[in-house]
Amino acid sequence: MYCTVACMKKILFVITKSNWGGAQRYVYDLAMALPKDEFEVGVAFGQEGLLAKKLHGVGIATFPIRALQRDVSITADIKSFFELLRLFRSEKPDIVHLNSSKAGGIGALAARCAGVKRIVFTAHGWPFWEQRNISARSAIWFASWATVLLAHTTICISDYDLRVASRMPFVGQKTVRVYNGIDLDMQFGSGEEIRNAFPDSVTITGTIGELNKNKNQIALIEEAKNNHDMYVAIVGEGEKKQNLEDKIRKYSLGDRVKLFGFIPARDVLKGFDVFALPSIKEGLPYVLLEAKLAGIPILANRIGGVGEILDAKNMSGFSLEQMVKKTVNLYG
Repeated sequence: MYCTVACMKKILFVITKSNWGGAQRYVYDLAMALPKDEFEVGVAFGQEGLLAKKLHGVGIATFPIRALQRDVSITADIKSFFELLRLFRSEKPDIVHLNSSKAGGIGALAARCAGVKRIVFTAHGWPFWEQRNISARSAIWFASWATVLLAHTTICISDYDLRVASRMPFVGQKTVRVYNGIDLDMQFGSGEEIRNAFPDSVTITGTIGELNKNKNQIALIEEAKNNHDMYVAIVGEGEKKQNLEDKIRKYSLGDRVKLFGFIPARDVLKGFDVFALPSIKEGLPYVLLEAKLAGIPILANRIGGVGEILDAKNMSGFSLEQMVKKTVNLYG
């Protein structure tokens, strides 16, 4: 149990996975930036990962939810509901802030059953936009709508997602847009690790993100297969790593397309001549904010909130300070 000081609000963030992606960074940034004299912070998560390690390193209370996982499993989902219900009843948070679709749906129901006073859900891009069959997308839409209905407030991270939420029945007035925010004074590394991996004077197209279907890194490999002057740096880890390695090997692209594993974006962005975001589903990607702040030419699919970043005349609307201030106001 993490203790509460008089007049402080107790907030518990909940997220499905504790690897390192946009939703995890969002939770970490908020947990670190909330005023220490106003909030007592804890984070509950499903699978162990880099987020958990970072939270442990700074002394933020963590609560593993053993059964919580991204994939649908009736047995695991029921178990995770009761784990969260027990956690909410024992910790008695004033605020539960839910992140990611699975943690959002199960967590919102458990928080309601536990009588949590304030339930906030952040939709990091609506999951029903993923490429699935119509039955799966319909079920996911219903689960997303139910989550918004159960939460007191839902944060959409782009105007695009807010417009989608506004068309959901009975919940439009419970949604608000708060952009993801970054440190606008961040310093960028030289990107030498990327540059040194390729011949001098070539143009390097780089991308950064979790290696998964939604991020669509395979599109850059397919393009490089047909463009013999194209050099590609792919930064990140994830479930599609083996598939990408196999494609690079199959097309004999090892000299021109390279996987670099996980490296913080700020350390490698300056090693790219062009930043590419071939994603087929996005919310409001942090890495695109950083690429724009770094002044690198960008090629991106205009999906989710991507266009709002590309079209922004300046970065002031995407500051970490603004994100924290607006979110705190929603905690009541």
